[in-house]
Amino acid sequence: MSPHLLGIRHHGPGSARSVVAALDELRPTIVLVESPAETTAAFRWIGADGLDPPVALLGHVVDDPRRAVFAPLASFSPEWQAVRWANEHGVPVEAIDLPLANSLAAGHHDDELISGDAPVDPLGELAAAAGEPDAERWWDDVIEHRGEGLPAFAAVAEAMAAVRHGTTPSRSEERREAHMRKAIRAAVKAGHEQIVVVCGAWHVPVLDLAAHPAAVDAATLRGLPKVKVAVSWVPWTHERLASSTGYGAGVRSPGWYDHVFRHPGPEGVARFFVDAARVLRAADLPASPDHLIAATRMADALATMRRRPQPGLDEVLDAADAVMGGLPLVRRRLVVGTAIGSVPDDAPQVPLARDLAQRQRAARLKPEADAHLVELDLRTPNGLRRSHLLHQLTAIGVPWGALEDGRGSSGTFRETWRLQWRPEWSVRLVEFAGHGTTVERAATTRLVERAHSAAGLVEVAAALDLALLAALTDAIDPIVHVLATRAATDPDIAQLMAALGPLAHASRYGDVRATDTAAIESVFDGLVVRVLAGLLPACASLDDDAAAAMIEHISATQQALALVDHPARRRAFPEVLERLTEQAGHGRVHGRATRVLHDSGHWDSSRVEARLARALSPGTPPAVGAAFVEGFLAGSGTVLVHDADLRAVVDRWLSSLNPQAFEETVPLLRRTFGAIEAAERRQLGVLVAGGARPHTPTIGTDVDPARLAAALTTVRHLLGLPCDELGQTNSVTEEGG
Repeated sequence: MSPHLLGIRHHGPGSARSVVAALDELRPTIVLVESPAETTAAFRWIGADGLDPPVALLGHVVDDPRRAVFAPLASFSPEWQAVRWANEHGVPVEAIDLPLANSLAAGHHDDELISGDAPVDPLGELAAAAGEPDAERWWDDVIEHRGEGLPAFAAVAEAMAAVRHGTTPSRSEERREAHMRKAIRAAVKAGHEQIVVVCGAWHVPVLDLAAHPAAVDAATLRGLPKVKVAVSWVPWTHERLASSTGYGAGVRSPGWYDHVFRHPGPEGVARFFVDAARVLRAADLPASPDHLIAATRMADALATMRRRPQPGLDEVLDAADAVMGGLPLVRRRLVVGTAIGSVPDDAPQVPLARDLAQRQRAARLKPEADAHLVELDLRTPNGLRRSHLLHQLTAIGVPWGALEDGRGSSGTFRETWRLQWRPEWSVRLVEFAGHGTTVERAATTRLVERAHSAAGLVEVAAALDLALLAALTDAIDPIVHVLATRAATDPDIAQLMAALGPLAHASRYGDVRATDTAAIESVFDGLVVRVLAGLLPACASLDDDAAAAMIEHISATQQALALVDHPARRRAFPEVLERLTEQAGHGRVHGRATRVLHDSGHWDSSRVEARLARALSPGTPPAVGAAFVEGFLAGSGTVLVHDADLRAVVDRWLSSLNPQAFEETVPLLRRTFGAIEAAERRQLGVLVAGGARPHTPTIGTDVDPARLAAALTTVRHLLGLPCDELGQTNSVTEEGG
């Protein structure tokens, strides 16, 4: 008996229903499916608990994991339904497409495994012949919304034969189809009386064994290159199935196709509006029973007006938009869909992916296609467990989570992560599977590699900071060694200063994660010594760009020293800055050094005023004075708002500029004052115009010193500051009344 060829559309819900109906009618003794030959062994998991679609078969070259391809499958994929039917009925099922060992060796991989290489658009050709400009809509009308079983496949075979007549297959397509015919012959030779082949409709016309001699097929397949490959299951998403993501055999609306498969026929339209109402209500948008009734009636009316056999996606969306609103949300949640599959532990996976799945369950973090926020409290065991996992994945290069700016940092007991899983990261896990069988080991290896290959000292320090955040204790010593070696030989003072910030964070906040930071503190001390010794020569001759970078390094160095309460911030660094303000150099650097001396309390207002007055004296070129002001203000006008003497110095200098000097300096001044907050600019304008700055007392006059001391102690504990300065703080408060 000749094999029954069921020509399907990949990910077609009507095709999937027709496949099941045909299998129920034919009761085959073997089912052959268009899929790379190596995937046969993985078919036994389809239908088993824990393998929930959408999922994908991932094939990769063992010695070069970057050479990888996917075979995505959804619940509405005909191949999935065919294999599931075979497994449930105890019928053998085999994959018959060209092996990955050949296709990957030949370099033929286009991000999809189970789609045809048709040189023409068969759906477009058929739709055009029927007078329909939208091929997708035409196919939905005649196939996907019906699911009629064997009669549908007979019609598809006849149509494809007409479209394919006169075309020439590509070399890769020729090999694939030769291998399919070879596999069909093997099933016939094995004595199977009822053979069913489920393949892309494009291939049906050429799978006739009589028209293609076995000797010719054998010659076509002879001598193909081979590589060693491995196949595993990975989770997939409806979003990744959408053709807009670039997947060759994708569909525009996987969420809609999933709905059509689960709820075929006219009643499925009403059910869609029920789901849409649920989505809209969850977003606090109105959706009443009247809306559902009106939308269903409108969809039916639109289908009649457009001469469609039943409402399709266009009618449903037009009706939803007109009656219910919220169309972008409905499209994203229901038309494209947010489903993400899952893979059981015993299914074929690379060890790294299996460890990640176990860690995800232990941390109660489920991969989801939708972006969502997760708040972590690092004082709880699970909060710390989640944080370590997310940071370790970041170290590997799998950015499942991204820390939200301003919503927690390494210096607090709280972190806010935005999580969104993407299926292509499964390939990343395969690529780095050789770095370790666990997430922790792979992350450790990757971070140490990054430290060794880093272009600069800052990257090494950042790798060390990440190692601490991720609790990769085995990575800390190797990275510290690299950092110490680089720091001892790096002549770039700016690089050394830039590295102080990440090191300060690592040292200061290591105790949040119970990490030993003694080695880091030693390297930090060494960098500070080198910065103090080399800062003056490094600032001796700077152009505008170098000066702009240097003033940021000066501020960052001060912050790093303050963060760890380093002794150098109290004497050694201010002394270097004092000498810096006196040596010849760029005005912006002098201004920033003066500002740091002011903010740290090392210089009082009178000394700062004297240095500012000298920089803005009539003998100083206006451009130099403007550069000093820019460096001094550092993007904040607070110091001028609160210090009338400094404000008067700047005001007098501006007022003394002649028209030519003002024209020369106004671009720089505009940049300087433009960086100041709008509220501060308004306050400065009022004060310069002669207005008084409103004063609102922050505390009353009846302050209880004992209660204030208790509050200050609590605050200092929260900030991790020493409490031995509390007495001085209290005395100042008492003197101030």
